Parts: sequence; C-alpha cells; structure tokens
Amino acid sequence: MTDTTTLPAGAPLELRPAADCTYDVVSLGEVMLRLDPGERRIKTTRSFDAWEGGGEYNVARGLRRCFGLRGAIVTALADNEVGRLVEDLMLTGGLDTSYVQWVPYDGIGRTVRNGLNFTERGYGVRGAVGVSDRGNTAIAQMRPEDVDWDELFGRGVRWLHTGGIFAALSASSADVAEAAMQAARKHGTVVSYDLNYRPSLWQGIGGPARAQEVNRHLAQYVDVMIGNEEDFTASLGFEIEGVDENLTDLDTAAFRAMIETAAAAYPNFQVIGTTLRAVRSATRNDWGAIAWSRVQGFAEATHRADLEILDRVGGGDSFASGLAYGLMELGSIQEAVEYGAAHGAIAMTTPGDTSTASLAEVRKLASGGSARVQR
Repeated sequence: MTDTTTLPAGAPLELRPAADCTYDVVSLGEVMLRLDPGERRIKTTRSFDAWEGGGEYNVARGLRRCFGLRGAIVTALADNEVGRLVEDLMLTGGLDTSYVQWVPYDGIGRTVRNGLNFTERGYGVRGAVGVSDRGNTAIAQMRPEDVDWDELFGRGVRWLHTGGIFAALSASSADVAEAAMQAARKHGTVVSYDLNYRPSLWQGIGGPARAQEVNRHLAQYVDVMIGNEEDFTASLGFEIEGVDENLTDLDTAAFRAMIETAAAAYPNFQVIGTTLRAVRSATRNDWGAIAWSRVQGFAEATHRADLEILDRVGGGDSFASGLAYGLMELGSIQEAVEYGAAHGAIAMTTPGDTSTASLAEVRKLASGGSARVQR
C-alpha cells in the first residue's frame, strides 16, 4: 500500500496515508444471499448455488480479495441461520464484520428479514434475470444513529464507498448514507458513490423523480462518482446525446460531453468513471470505460469488442473496485480506468457477484496480456 506522499505529483485525489488508517476502504450497503441456478432457469431449477453479494459490498470485497487492501462492511442482518450464512460468506471475503448490526429475529420475518437475490445468468438471446426478495430487511430499517460514524472514521479510513442501491432501500436509507458521507468528509475520507440505478427499487417509493431527488442531494458529498449511461440519465438527469438505446455505437464523444456537464454541475466531483457496454447478446458484449479527473483530464480504457461473458452480474462493481485501487495506489487516471475495466472484464468470466481475480491477472490484462494458458 502507498502513502499519499509517494503518489505522483498531480495525482487525481488526496488520500489519507495508509499508515495513519485502520481501513483502506469501508462500504455501506446491503449484503444479500444470492441463489444461483447455474445454467438452469429460476423457475425450473431444483438446486441453487449460494453466494453473497451486494452492489456496495462487492466493491470493498474486490479491494480486499483481489487488491489486498484492508476493508470493512457496514450493514445489518437479521440474526438467524440465513444471516449467519451471509456472515460466513463475508468472512471468506476477508472484510472486517465488526460493524455488522445484528437485529433480533422474530421467528417468521414479520418485522425483519434478510435479503435474497435469485439471479439466472442468461445465454445468447436469453437475457440475464434477477428476482430480488428484499422487502423489510434489516439494513432497510437502519437509522443514521445506529452507527457511531465519528468513531468509525476517527479510526482512520482512506475511502468510503456506497451507492444508489442502498439509498433506494427505504425512506431512511438515504439519511443513513448522508450521515456516513458527512462524517467521512469531516475526517478526510474520500467518498465514492455508484449510482447503480434499479427501477424496481425506486418504483414503490416515488419512481424516477424520487431517484433524482435523492441522488442529486447525495451527490454533493461525493468525490468519485461512478455509473453507466443509464445511471447518469435516470439518477442525475444528465442526457447522453447521439447514442442509440442499445449502445451499438460506443461513440465516446457523447459520454465525454455528459461527463463534462456533470463535472460542471458538481464542483466537488474530483473523478467520474463510467463503463461502456454494448450488448450483442447475454454472453457477448462490447466492454470499455472512460474516466475523468479534474486534475488529469480524460482517460479511456482499452476497448474489448465482443467480450465473452459467463456471468455479467458484478462487472460494474469490479470496475469500481479496480478504479478505486488505481486511484489509491497508482495515482494515474489512465492506470485507474485500465485496472477498473480489466477487473470488470475478468470478473464477468466467473459465476457469482464477487470477483475471483488476482492482482497479477488484472495487472497482466490491463497491460495488454492475453488469455494464453498459464503453465
């Protein structure tokens, strides 16, 4: 790990020195149990593989398991056997679980429960399908005062990551996110936020109008804003002109214009990162990314046309963790976006939400390496 004093002059971000911090990254968000039918379909399968996953959690886990940084998760779980299974999976992921809030279980789930996510991967012309079962979960009921944010960030945290999935869980979730982001900024912690717009999460609490209201408010606390083209349009209202709905033409000029508009609207944004994905089929996508730094300007990752995909879920989260690693440890927006795009590409070659990549694999791909057999 690298102290800020050793980062290149003119690095995109000023970060607290690693030696002064207990954690390199803390994530705030829901961790669900993902039930995966493998090559089968949800409605016809008779068995599922169990994984843990969640948009915000996946980023911290990737930074811990792939990139070797120190991380913790702030979340809440109902204290029953399903919650303890999720805990066991999180422990395998290597994050500190000291800030998990355990909520007493009522025996049937009337007052609190744990989130479930059924996800089939899709193949060819059959798109991936996700069915969430996450109403009335423990994390959705969290209040801002449930965590001593000053105690947490007072221990030293270089980076906080949260996002639009967590903010959409309930009427109080955005307040929790705001409390965490305010405390992080007070203690000199960089704040990243992945917009991660999910229509199904917002539809019962005000729809797109509420999504924009919440995300525009929280954006004032963000240093590193992350998302794809739909996220920036639906969550912040920044239109991308001249790009068709299916992104068959990944003309980066349109994305650069949108990023410039967002940067002008929010002077606090120091970095903006966006993935570029054109869906040819469920198993073949064009994949790339653009990032912008207020200090270093624009950088574009290596474009990977016709990328073969096994499981696309978590690709954006792995992009976010690779981008964060590059910003924390390499100090170059070009290297950061290359590491983010490479990590996302590798993550989508394996099942589950979370990355199984190694730093050596990401470094090799980001540097132009091939998929030749390793002997």
